[in-house]
Amino acid sequence: MIYKRRKRRSKKEEEKCLACGNTGCSTIRLRITGFTPTRLSCAKNTLLDLAFNRGDRSKVAEQPTDGVRLPPDVRGDPRAFQRCRPEYRTMSHDLSLSPPSITIDKAFEILHDVTELKGSLRSADIVRFLSELGHVAPEQQPLIHSDTRFSMLLRYSVESLCLFSHAQLLEVLRAFVWLNIPATHSILTLYEAEFSCRVEDMEFRQLLLTADLWRCLVRQVPRYLELVYTCAARVLDQLELAELVQLLYVIGEGRRCPPALLPPLELLLLKHLNLLLPEEVGTVSLAFFKSQSSLSAWTARRLADQAHHLVEELSDYALVNVLKLLRFNHLDHRGLLWALRCEIPRRAPRMGIQGLMHVALTCSSLHYRNDDILLAVAQCLPPLAPLCRSKDAGKLLWAFGMLGFPPSEVPQLYPCLTQAMRLKEVELQHFPQHLLTGLLGLAFLGLYPQDLLKLALSEDFVRLATGSQHLDLKKDLFTLDSSVGLEIPNWKGPRISPALTEQIQQQLWTFAQQDVCLKAEVLEAEELLQELLGGEAFVHKRMILPHTRSIDLELRLDSEGCPIPLHSEPKGNAKSVKRASSRPPFWEGDHTGVMITEDLLAQLTSLRSLGRPHNEMPLHSKPCRVQLKKEQEDDERMFTSGVTLTSGFLEALRSPARHPVSLRVSNGGTAQFIAVQVSTRNHFCYQSQQLLGLQVLKRRQLALVGYRVVDLPPWEWLPLLRQSRTEKLAYLQGKIFSMQG
Repeated sequence: MIYKRRKRRSKKEEEKCLACGNTGCSTIRLRITGFTPTRLSCAKNTLLDLAFNRGDRSKVAEQPTDGVRLPPDVRGDPRAFQRCRPEYRTMSHDLSLSPPSITIDKAFEILHDVTELKGSLRSADIVRFLSELGHVAPEQQPLIHSDTRFSMLLRYSVESLCLFSHAQLLEVLRAFVWLNIPATHSILTLYEAEFSCRVEDMEFRQLLLTADLWRCLVRQVPRYLELVYTCAARVLDQLELAELVQLLYVIGEGRRCPPALLPPLELLLLKHLNLLLPEEVGTVSLAFFKSQSSLSAWTARRLADQAHHLVEELSDYALVNVLKLLRFNHLDHRGLLWALRCEIPRRAPRMGIQGLMHVALTCSSLHYRNDDILLAVAQCLPPLAPLCRSKDAGKLLWAFGMLGFPPSEVPQLYPCLTQAMRLKEVELQHFPQHLLTGLLGLAFLGLYPQDLLKLALSEDFVRLATGSQHLDLKKDLFTLDSSVGLEIPNWKGPRISPALTEQIQQQLWTFAQQDVCLKAEVLEAEELLQELLGGEAFVHKRMILPHTRSIDLELRLDSEGCPIPLHSEPKGNAKSVKRASSRPPFWEGDHTGVMITEDLLAQLTSLRSLGRPHNEMPLHSKPCRVQLKKEQEDDERMFTSGVTLTSGFLEALRSPARHPVSLRVSNGGTAQFIAVQVSTRNHFCYQSQQLLGLQVLKRRQLALVGYRVVDLPPWEWLPLLRQSRTEKLAYLQGKIFSMQG
């Protein structure tokens, strides 16, 4: 497909350009000198980059030490999709089709011809010479690069920039790829300027080919790409499937998608989505992930649908890219997640450390715990752990700790990953976030390697972590430091300063007041607990453990099970003050009965009393009394209308006789300290009642400081919000005054 922009510059204009020394759009004069290039193995090392190192873009690719070679990883070939359709040949450069090699003697003959022709070299001669020199074997290229005649040829190519046709200019850039010209070489700056000036004149496929060649050279060309995106916006509705995928690949490698371009790209993708081949699905997913482009929920789900349809045909590399898309878009695609139960155990042994890390990280990000997946990944990790980057080890520890994978399942797992962190101590000075990430993952499980903790809490490391301009690591430091203080009572190592602690606490509380404290389910629980216990003085909404980053509704009961005020009542609240001095309203008189209503019983016993449907119950039902007869050993109770109540039901409604957690109070008695948690689904694993790592840590530590945790889980509390006030009060009474909480 051809998209014409404007006519190329006339020959007269080009001659004028050459005469004034203007190379395209640039007036920079360049002195070409010989150079010793850095070996750029595009096909195997630099170019691939696996899209796994992109979290740290400034990071140089890490190589294993001590001569140990990495095992086969989930590397694949990021450009494999370009071999799926013949259409890609006109807009991409196939690195696997290397040209036939020529001898070094032949190369020197070409350079001799350059000196013979000198100023009489035509643009076609320059293109031909550079193309032929690109056939020199890689191991002999340094001899060419260091030859002054080659530098002369490069200078002549700059002088002829304006005279090159589009095809010739592309051929020169392709020759630079085969010659392994370093990405930092100054001549590429002038070529980039020339290509940028020609964007409006070139066909769109030529623009894509140019972008692909720059990628092969491992050179960032943001200005050129912005111009390409502008052109793409004008012709987007004319693009074919292969052109769309290649454009998305270019966007991903450029790490940015213009916001205005994303909506029409989504529409075009939806049009072609069902025709995507397996490798193209992986490429498209990776492109949106790398460019940090949030797809609409509908588009992301449709793309995941296609991945699910092709899941058995996806390469390991493509599958990992799809998982990155799920993670970035927080997409819980049930079909694909279910398919992973079979796919990951089958693929894990060949995926390598980085692929396994992305599988585990995706599961933890989506809160998806599946023991088949986690066990398959965990069993493959111990032999590979010495080859981990700090990033891999840290995120694997976080993922397994967050999902609560027990150490007993694979005993070598956590020690091996922890040792991998120790081996990367120098690296951690550049990437402190990885150490904190890993240590928090271990803390979720109650594991505290003291040598790494001393490093993380040392004055120098804290200064390094808090000084980062791109990452906010203060909260992680605070969580780790406070956990050490609670769970390692004999800790003699460093701690973060009280001033920093106070600063972070204030930040967390300010955020909580603006967010979670205002949630309807929290406000409702707070109000009803105040009514149940006797007033505002009996419920304290605060962060009992601020480092766990969530709030609590704190209550206190005396040795007789009566509420104890936690703070002074607001002035003028006479009703609350009066109630605070006596039993709450649910304990009227000295009887042991409980005041309940018919509609409450109909709800909690699944009965339809009085012959009426539940939804026809009056708003204010007539109270009935259940008389508790202590003498009855069979625990049956008589209701005035003849309803028999179970012992479990009555146990939840009557006042408590036992207190599982007690603390001494100032008057010499004992008191229960209760922390009511209004949980959300984000506190639990996906479609599970298993708590995630941070919540496990919080509840473990609340027990350490003497609190009984009472949970209001979302599957119980949220449906109750639509029920009557009496039902909600009865539910809370059962939670507070029972052994279970």
